[in-house]
Amino acid sequence: MKVVTKRQQQVLAFINHFTIEHKYPPTIREIAAQFGISVKGAYDHVKALEKKNKIHCDLNRSRAIEIIKPESLQEEEPVSIPILGNVAAGVPLFAEENFDGFIKLPSTSFGKGKHFALFVKGDSMENAGILDGDLAIFIQQNMADNGNIIVATVNDAVTLKRFFREKNRIRLKAENPIYPPIYTQNLQILGKLVCIYRSYD
Repeated sequence: MKVVTKRQQQVLAFINHFTIEHKYPPTIREIAAQFGISVKGAYDHVKALEKKNKIHCDLNRSRAIEIIKPESLQEEEPVSIPILGNVAAGVPLFAEENFDGFIKLPSTSFGKGKHFALFVKGDSMENAGILDGDLAIFIQQNMADNGNIIVATVNDAVTLKRFFREKNRIRLKAENPIYPPIYTQNLQILGKLVCIYRSYD
Protein backbone atom coordinates (compact mmCIF):
# COMPACT_ATOMS: atom_id res chain seq x y z
CA MET A 1 0.00 0.00 0.00
CA LYS A 2 1.38 3.39 -1.00
CA VAL A 3 1.64 5.71 1.99
CA VAL A 4 0.10 9.17 1.70
CA THR A 5 2.41 11.81 3.18
CA LYS A 6 1.23 14.40 5.70
CA ARG A 7 1.25 17.19 3.09
CA GLN A 8 -0.63 14.99 0.62
CA GLN A 9 -3.23 14.34 3.35
CA GLN A 10 -3.55 18.11 3.79
CA VAL A 11 -3.97 18.62 0.04
CA LEU A 12 -6.57 15.84 -0.11
CA ALA A 13 -8.47 17.35 2.83
CA PHE A 14 -8.42 20.76 1.15
CA ILE A 15 -9.73 19.32 -2.14
CA ASN A 16 -12.49 17.54 -0.23
CA HIS A 17 -13.40 20.62 1.83
CA PHE A 18 -13.31 22.94 -1.21
CA THR A 19 -15.44 20.57 -3.31
CA ILE A 20 -18.12 20.24 -0.63
CA GLU A 21 -18.19 24.00 0.05
CA HIS A 22 -18.19 25.17 -3.58
CA LYS A 23 -19.83 22.18 -5.32
CA TYR A 24 -16.84 21.98 -7.68
CA PRO A 25 -13.18 21.04 -7.16
CA PRO A 26 -10.30 23.52 -6.88
CA THR A 27 -7.85 24.27 -9.68
CA ILE A 28 -4.14 23.51 -9.39
CA ARG A 29 -3.51 27.25 -8.92
CA GLU A 30 -6.02 27.42 -6.05
CA ILE A 31 -4.32 24.47 -4.36
CA ALA A 32 -0.94 26.19 -4.81
CA ALA A 33 -2.32 29.43 -3.34
CA GLN A 34 -3.88 27.62 -0.37
CA PHE A 35 -0.56 26.10 0.70
CA GLY A 36 1.75 28.91 -0.42
CA ILE A 37 3.61 26.66 -2.87
CA SER A 38 4.38 26.81 -6.57
CA VAL A 39 1.94 25.60 -9.22
CA LYS A 40 4.42 22.84 -10.06
CA GLY A 41 4.53 21.81 -6.40
CA ALA A 42 0.73 21.60 -6.28
CA TYR A 43 0.72 19.64 -9.56
CA ASP A 44 3.22 17.15 -8.11
CA HIS A 45 1.04 16.59 -5.02
CA VAL A 46 -2.05 16.06 -7.19
CA LYS A 47 -0.25 13.58 -9.43
CA ALA A 48 1.08 11.72 -6.38
CA LEU A 49 -2.45 11.45 -4.95
CA GLU A 50 -3.67 10.15 -8.30
CA LYS A 51 -0.94 7.48 -8.34
CA LYS A 52 -2.02 6.45 -4.83
CA ASN A 53 -5.63 6.05 -6.04
CA LYS A 54 -6.98 8.84 -3.83
CA ILE A 55 -8.18 11.06 -6.68
CA HIS A 56 -8.82 10.95 -10.41
CA CYS A 57 -8.01 14.00 -12.49
CA ASP A 58 -7.89 15.22 -16.06
CA LEU A 59 -5.27 17.96 -16.00
CA ASN A 60 -6.19 18.99 -19.54
CA ARG A 61 -9.43 20.44 -18.16
CA SER A 62 -9.98 22.97 -15.40
CA ARG A 63 -11.66 21.78 -12.20
CA ALA A 64 -11.44 18.12 -13.17
CA ILE A 65 -10.20 16.66 -9.87
CA GLU A 66 -12.44 13.96 -8.46
CA ILE A 67 -11.96 12.27 -5.09
CA ILE A 68 -12.36 8.53 -5.59
CA LYS A 69 -13.64 7.93 -2.06
CA PRO A 70 -14.92 11.27 -0.74
CA GLU A 71 -14.51 11.69 2.99
CA SER A 72 -17.43 13.31 4.73
CA LEU A 73 -16.50 16.47 6.55
CA GLN A 74 -18.91 15.39 9.24
CA GLU A 75 -16.47 12.60 10.10
CA GLU A 76 -13.71 15.13 10.72
CA GLU A 77 -13.52 16.98 13.98
CA PRO A 78 -12.91 20.62 12.96
CA VAL A 79 -10.16 22.55 14.69
CA SER A 80 -11.05 26.00 16.04
CA ILE A 81 -8.07 28.28 15.43
CA PRO A 82 -8.07 31.72 17.10
CA ILE A 83 -7.65 34.74 14.84
CA LEU A 84 -5.42 37.28 16.58
CA GLY A 85 -5.64 40.26 14.25
CA ASN A 86 -3.26 41.44 11.53
CA VAL A 87 0.33 40.92 10.50
CA ALA A 88 2.21 43.25 8.17
CA ALA A 89 3.81 41.67 5.12
CA GLY A 90 5.34 44.95 3.98
CA VAL A 91 6.17 47.45 6.69
CA PRO A 92 6.04 45.96 10.21
CA LEU A 93 2.75 46.66 11.93
CA PHE A 94 2.56 47.30 15.67
CA ALA A 95 1.43 44.06 17.27
CA GLU A 96 -1.76 44.05 19.30
CA GLU A 97 -3.14 40.57 19.83
CA ASN A 98 -6.73 41.53 19.15
CA PHE A 99 -8.80 38.38 19.37
CA ASP A 100 -11.05 38.36 16.31
CA GLY A 101 -12.96 35.10 16.64
CA PHE A 102 -12.14 31.63 15.34
CA ILE A 103 -11.76 29.92 12.01
CA LYS A 104 -12.78 26.25 11.86
CA LEU A 105 -10.75 24.03 9.55
CA PRO A 106 -10.53 20.26 9.03
CA SER A 107 -8.41 18.55 11.67
CA THR A 108 -6.58 16.57 8.96
CA SER A 109 -4.93 19.82 7.83
CA PHE A 110 -2.98 20.18 11.06
CA GLY A 111 -0.64 18.18 13.22
CA LYS A 112 -0.16 18.45 16.95
CA GLY A 113 0.57 21.77 18.59
CA LYS A 114 -1.09 25.09 19.27
CA HIS A 115 -2.10 27.10 16.20
CA PHE A 116 -3.21 30.67 15.61
CA ALA A 117 -4.15 32.80 12.62
CA LEU A 118 -3.36 36.36 11.51
CA PHE A 119 -4.56 38.39 8.55
CA VAL A 120 -1.78 39.42 6.15
CA LYS A 121 -1.33 43.07 5.24
CA GLY A 122 0.91 44.23 2.42
CA ASP A 123 2.59 42.58 -0.54
CA SER A 124 6.14 41.83 0.61
CA MET A 125 5.55 38.05 0.59
CA GLU A 126 3.69 37.83 -2.71
CA ASN A 127 6.41 35.82 -4.47
CA ALA A 128 5.84 33.11 -1.86
CA GLY A 129 2.14 33.07 -2.77
CA ILE A 130 1.10 35.08 0.30
CA LEU A 131 -1.17 37.97 -0.62
CA ASP A 132 -2.72 40.96 1.11
CA GLY A 133 -5.89 39.87 2.89
CA ASP A 134 -4.89 36.20 3.22
CA LEU A 135 -5.40 34.46 6.54
CA ALA A 136 -2.04 32.99 7.56
CA ILE A 137 -2.13 30.03 9.94
CA PHE A 138 0.86 29.34 12.19
CA ILE A 139 2.00 26.73 14.66
CA GLN A 140 3.09 28.49 17.82
CA GLN A 141 6.82 28.04 18.44
CA ASN A 142 9.80 30.21 19.36
CA MET A 143 12.42 28.60 17.10
CA ALA A 144 12.90 28.35 13.34
CA ASP A 145 15.19 26.84 10.73
CA ASN A 146 16.78 28.85 7.94
CA GLY A 147 14.28 29.36 5.14
CA ASN A 148 11.18 29.00 7.32
CA ILE A 149 8.47 31.63 6.92
CA ILE A 150 7.77 32.98 10.38
CA VAL A 151 5.84 35.63 12.22
CA ALA A 152 7.97 37.51 14.73
CA THR A 153 8.14 40.67 16.78
CA VAL A 154 10.94 43.09 16.01
CA ASN A 155 11.16 46.22 18.19
CA ASP A 156 7.57 45.77 19.41
CA ALA A 157 6.26 45.35 15.86
CA VAL A 158 5.06 42.13 14.22
CA THR A 159 6.11 41.04 10.76
CA LEU A 160 5.89 38.05 8.41
CA LYS A 161 9.15 37.17 6.67
CA ARG A 162 11.51 34.34 5.71
CA PHE A 163 13.99 33.59 8.49
CA PHE A 164 17.78 33.30 8.13
CA ARG A 165 20.31 33.13 10.97
CA GLU A 166 23.64 34.77 10.09
CA LYS A 167 26.88 34.95 12.08
CA ASN A 168 26.04 37.87 14.34
CA ARG A 169 22.46 38.71 13.43
CA ILE A 170 19.13 37.55 12.08
CA ARG A 171 18.05 38.40 8.54
CA LEU A 172 14.33 38.57 7.75
CA LYS A 173 13.89 38.37 4.00
CA ALA A 174 10.87 39.59 2.05
CA GLU A 175 9.61 37.68 -0.99
CA ASN A 176 9.27 40.84 -3.06
CA PRO A 177 12.44 42.53 -4.39
CA ILE A 178 11.19 46.05 -3.65
CA TYR A 179 11.44 45.41 0.10
CA PRO A 180 14.92 45.33 1.70
CA PRO A 181 15.69 42.68 4.31
CA ILE A 182 15.33 43.45 8.02
CA TYR A 183 18.48 42.84 10.08
CA THR A 184 18.15 42.45 13.82
CA GLN A 185 19.66 40.96 16.95
CA ASN A 186 16.45 41.49 18.90
CA LEU A 187 13.83 39.05 17.66
CA GLN A 188 11.05 37.03 19.22
CA ILE A 189 9.64 34.27 17.01
CA LEU A 190 5.92 33.75 17.57
CA GLY A 191 5.20 30.96 15.10
CA LYS A 192 6.02 29.17 11.86
CA LEU A 193 3.72 29.36 8.84
CA VAL A 194 1.67 26.19 8.28
CA CYS A 195 -0.70 27.22 5.50
CA ILE A 196 -2.59 30.09 3.92
CA TYR A 197 -6.39 30.28 3.86
CA ARG A 198 -7.87 32.41 1.11
CA SER A 199 -11.54 33.11 0.50
CA TYR A 200 -12.75 33.59 -3.08
CA ASP A 201 -16.17 34.94 -2.08
